[in-house]
Amino acid sequence: AKVETLIGAVEAGGTKFIVGVGTPDGTILSQTEIPTTTPTQTLPLVRAYLRESAANFSTNGKLSALGVASFGPVDPDRSSATYGQITTTPKPGWQFVDILGDLRSEFPVPMEFDTDVAGSALGERQWGAAKGLHSFIYVTVGTGIGGGIFSNGNLHHGLIHPEMGHMLIPHDRNRDPFDGVCPFHGDCLEGLASGPAAAKRAGVSSGKDIVWDDAAWDLEAEYLASAFANCSLMISPQRIIVGGGIIEGGGENLLGRVRRKVQEKLAGYVKHPLLEDNISEFIVSPALVRNSGLLGALALGSVALSRKSE
Repeated sequence: AKVETLIGAVEAGGTKFIVGVGTPDGTILSQTEIPTTTPTQTLPLVRAYLRESAANFSTNGKLSALGVASFGPVDPDRSSATYGQITTTPKPGWQFVDILGDLRSEFPVPMEFDTDVAGSALGERQWGAAKGLHSFIYVTVGTGIGGGIFSNGNLHHGLIHPEMGHMLIPHDRNRDPFDGVCPFHGDCLEGLASGPAAAKRAGVSSGKDIVWDDAAWDLEAEYLASAFANCSLMISPQRIIVGGGIIEGGGENLLGRVRRKVQEKLAGYVKHPLLEDNISEFIVSPALVRNSGLLGALALGSVALSRKSE
């Protein structure tokens, strides 16, 4: 069956683009994966899939809106000359690529563009673990660490967008002499607690080869708890949603440690029953584990659609 309102969704990732179409209620009708090679190879395939899907699923053969959630850093500022571009990414060939301009050349519809984590945050707000909240944080811990801040009913943007993965946290070099892997900061949060950091510290080539023992999980929890305690003090979110490969691997064992350490670090200073008695409802896993990125892009597209109708 064809639908009247069809939203295009593009999750632009460093290794693959996931492209799909769906409806404003969060139903994905069709999706595909396209390898991230070079912009001149990848982007025409993205457009072709959206064109074909619009013909197959939309009553008028067109998209109503489009949402793009991209690996970053990106420029999400509508008034900026480089809006819609991936900016200073270390990914070869993708610096200052105008993803949005490329898509707009073929699809002149309302569009919304943001980071992948901001998209995922919005998806959790509309259909997942942040329904009904006005302020929360979404963090992903995997190959990199990134965060989206939803504040007073909107995704937070300032100069650009939050780069929570690069916050500076305490690093006890006696306990952990590891220098960190961030090419910019060395031992920032991502430099100490991302998948590549854990692998390099363990002396193995990839995250899949790490044998996580008790001490390794405890160190990971220590770094994440420092970050989440800082976030709790600075942003005062109603909830912290944390996902990504390392969280999925560590499960409740890791999250339980993180929660206890956050309580220890805050030391009863922030008075709230969630932090004191129900911290398992304050630091939670995402509800949308499968397709969180694509649903995030779909959520961005539905924001573009609602902005058009204002």
